[in-house]
Formats: sequence, structure tokens, C-alpha cells
Amino acid sequence: GLSIHQTGFPRAMGLCAQRQRIYLASHAQIWRMENMLRDGEFANNQYDVCYVPRNAQTTGDVDAHEIAVEPSGRIIFVNTSYSCLATVDPIHGFKPLWQPPFITKLAPEDRCHLNGLAMENGEARYVTAVSRSDSVSGWRDRRGEGGVLIDVQQDRVLTDKLSMPHSPRLHNNQLYALNSGRGHLVRIDRQTGAAEEIAFLPGFVRGLAFHNNHAIATLSLPRDQSFAGLELEDELQKRDADPWCGVQIIDLATGNVVEWLRLDGEIRELFDVAVLPDVRCPLAVSPLAPEFATTVTMADPD
Repeated sequence: GLSIHQTGFPRAMGLCAQRQRIYLASHAQIWRMENMLRDGEFANNQYDVCYVPRNAQTTGDVDAHEIAVEPSGRIIFVNTSYSCLATVDPIHGFKPLWQPPFITKLAPEDRCHLNGLAMENGEARYVTAVSRSDSVSGWRDRRGEGGVLIDVQQDRVLTDKLSMPHSPRLHNNQLYALNSGRGHLVRIDRQTGAAEEIAFLPGFVRGLAFHNNHAIATLSLPRDQSFAGLELEDELQKRDADPWCGVQIIDLATGNVVEWLRLDGEIRELFDVAVLPDVRCPLAVSPLAPEFATTVTMADPD
């Protein structure tokens, strides 16, 4: 069966999720949530994990996008406003870790719209950006084909001429990304940078996860009634299709969409998706809900 549970966070963005712990990037804060249930316990006789906020690190509004955690426990996130990868700091809003080679100054100007992060062996490996712009909001004039995928460890652009790319991911040693401005899930050759289109997805795609031989992608509706200036708009018209908000599951072998969930109503945008293996029905407590103050658990004494 299908279970849907909605939890409110201010401008929820990137997810880094495991069975016991979830990190979430949101407006001005990085949240850490812990599963408060012991093995075999259920919340409300239904939920087999229950994530409760335990820490909120205030970054200020740096437009944090995707987020990951290194084996040491250090958080690393895409600081889109300052065009860099960053970590949290006990005193300051953030500490910069890396910036694209074309960014000459860290300033709150969203110069290239750095957005996506792929990890390999516990380290940052690939990022996506909408352009190589080095001026305030310069990416907005390069949405059509200015997008790049960058190898962080080699400090070089691996693939260019993408359109608003997002969500780089490594799965089974293969590199994938979402070419969002054209509506495609793509596989990228890690040596040559050549991009192979796997599937067309009828929406603005941001958010990508994998389970076995399937990709799970999240789609969003346009903010201004159309995807003007993007090939995605033309592709939708060619296919006589309306844009979606929802989730689609793609068979990597065939490129076919094998399952989907379409959302109508107030929800118009989705940013990220995560897979929780061996979890049947998860629950999360919102810091905006009354249960945030009344959900109290006690650790076992030493």
C-alpha cells in the first residue's frame, strides 16, 4: 500500500537520509532528526520509524540546496548564495570548503547557481551549476545551455552545454544527473563527459535517488505558468503533454517509467527524494507542530 505523511519545515530543500537519521537543509537552518523508536516499536501503532528534530544549526539564509555527511560526521552542503560547498560552524553561519575554479569571490550573489552534490567514498566528487558565471545572478542569462557538471577533486568541468542541471548522483559506479531545463535523466561518461539521455520526465526535475536498477526522480510545475526560454517547454508541446508535479520511477535498463505518483493541489514543487530501505511507514515531527514540544523520550541510563 501507499502511505503519505506531510511534515512542515520552512523551505525544505536537500535531504541526506538513513534509517536512523535524516539531515535536512531548510531556510536558514540545517536540521538533524533522529529516529526515536527502538527496534520493534511503532508510533501510533503504524509508523516503524519516527524522526524527531534534535538539532538545528543556524546558517542564515544562504539558499542551502543539497546536503551530505562525510564519514567523520562533518556536514557538507551546497551554499548556493555564496557559490561554494560549505560546512557548519559553531560560531559563524558557515565555513567554505570549496568553490568552482571560475568563482573569484565568495559573495551572497548566487553567481552560478551551484545546486547539486554527488559524494564518492565519503567525499564530495561532483557538483552541478547552471552556468560558469562570475557575476551577480549571472546564471539567469545562461539557463538554456550554460549548465556544467564539475569534478570537484580534479577542479575541472567534466560536462558542459547542459540546461539547468541538478542532482548529480553516483550509482553502481555510473554517473547520473538531471538535465532539468530539457527534462531528461542523463547518464554521463566519467572519462569523456558525454551525456546519454535515458528518459524524458514531463516537469522541472530536481531530486534523484536510486534503488537497485531503478531511478526515482521528483518533478515540479513551472513557477510562471510555463517553462519559457527552456527546451523543456518545446518538448512538452511536441509531446502534447502537461507538466507534472510528482514522483516517477524509471527502469534504468529500458528508460521506461514503471511507477508514478502525481500530486495536484497546493503542492507545486518538489526538491529532493530519498530512499529508506527496510522502512515501511515513516513519520517525522515538524518543529511547527504542537507535537514538537510534547514528544519527549528518555535515553537508557548508563
